Amino acid sequence: MYVATLLTNPNMPKLEQALVESLCNAWGGGDLVWLSEDEAAQFTFPELPDNQWDVWAELQLLEVDLIVQPFGKRRKLMLLADMDSTMIQQECIDELADEAGVGDRVKDITARAMNGELDFEGALIERVGLLKGLDEAVIGKVLNERITLMPGGKELVATMRLNGGYAALVSGGFTAFTARVADLLGFDENRANTLLAENGKLTGDVQRPILGKQAKVDALAQITKRLGLSEADVIAVGDGANDLGMLSRAGTGVALHAKPSVAAKCDIRINYGDLTALLYLQGYSRAAFTEV
Repeated sequence: MYVATLLTNPNMPKLEQALVESLCNAWGGGDLVWLSEDEAAQFTFPELPDNQWDVWAELQLLEVDLIVQPFGKRRKLMLLADMDSTMIQQECIDELADEAGVGDRVKDITARAMNGELDFEGALIERVGLLKGLDEAVIGKVLNERITLMPGGKELVATMRLNGGYAALVSGGFTAFTARVADLLGFDENRANTLLAENGKLTGDVQRPILGKQAKVDALAQITKRLGLSEADVIAVGDGANDLGMLSRAGTGVALHAKPSVAAKCDIRINYGDLTALLYLQGYSRAAFTEV
């Protein structure tokens, strides 16, 4: 048995009942449930159709996300999340680079690294090197003036934690940012790289070892072992090439507004929904979301 979830941007909900019912009937589905009026619905069906990805492509043109999963245990006990362009709407290093006057150079490297065109660790070292001499106080300025949370993040973390889940923020970015973001969103723990500074200025380097793609996989293994969970109990979310390892290992790996090369390697892709989509994927209705 499988379950199909259809959802749209909650700020412009336009999921039509006729569309959902038509697909449900075409796939021999039953148990059609609206998780949020005009925004999210799900139905179960017996066998994977041959035209799943053709239908997905057609629905994308209507700004509707379609996710197909086995009907089994969708409720997860752990959230493992990337930070940059996932739990927040920016790339922290790009924002620091703007303040340092090297924004264009760094943004180009970031985009290529997140798309898998460059080695993550090498790209990080190169970008941090361009920040050498930047006043350490600029980090606080960027946090206060440039960083905004991704919509739905507070509801996602709060709802999962209220239902017994554990939330870990694991980023290839920097601890100065993950600490603040984790506190704002209510994560249980956070891991990231540490920017090095001397006499109030960034040295242009990061503490070793560098937390990259493998470190996110390691975090998944370490945290689940510590909590007595299996990797199948995890829902992971990210957008960049350095997230692919944890997305493929987690029970549910979600590519959220991901780079094209990343999305192509993931079966669960959210292009129009926000972070509350991760709750709909687990079968939560909007009425069951924790108020924040």
